Amino acid sequence: STVKSEVFVRLPGKITIGIVLTGAVLQLVPFGHKHSNPAVIQEPAWDSPGTRTLVKRACYNCHSNETVWPWYSSLAPVSWLTERDVNQGRGHLNFSEWNDPMNQPDDIVEEVAAGNMPPWFYLPLHPEAKLTQEERTALLQGLRKSLNAPTP
Repeated sequence: STVKSEVFVRLPGKITIGIVLTGAVLQLVPFGHKHSNPAVIQEPAWDSPGTRTLVKRACYNCHSNETVWPWYSSLAPVSWLTERDVNQGRGHLNFSEWNDPMNQPDDIVEEVAAGNMPPWFYLPLHPEAKLTQEERTALLQGLRKSLNAPTP
């Protein structure tokens, strides 16, 4: 009986030590620490400063070369997810490299209009990216004008 109670007393400490050691070892994985922000080559010709402000607030962290890397983006495994998301975001659309033909204005407007961007899982840690309905409407109008995208 005392042996069992000793195990239950020591077990939480061992689990805590195991978690801390695992976390420390994870920091040695080289992916997710790069945090690069290449030079801005060309932005779209924004129709207004307001449109640029909304796009910057809601989209730039993943879709530009002006990513703001929060402190937790240096801690694995969050760093892996952050690096992957930014790489994928820039790969699909990069407002800092607007000269790249991969940027598709119709797709951008469609994703924002459908409510797919910014993604739901991004918003809890980035509440500044959450748009009101008025802001979303203004963003869509500004994107259509700036990117010469058709109105659906």
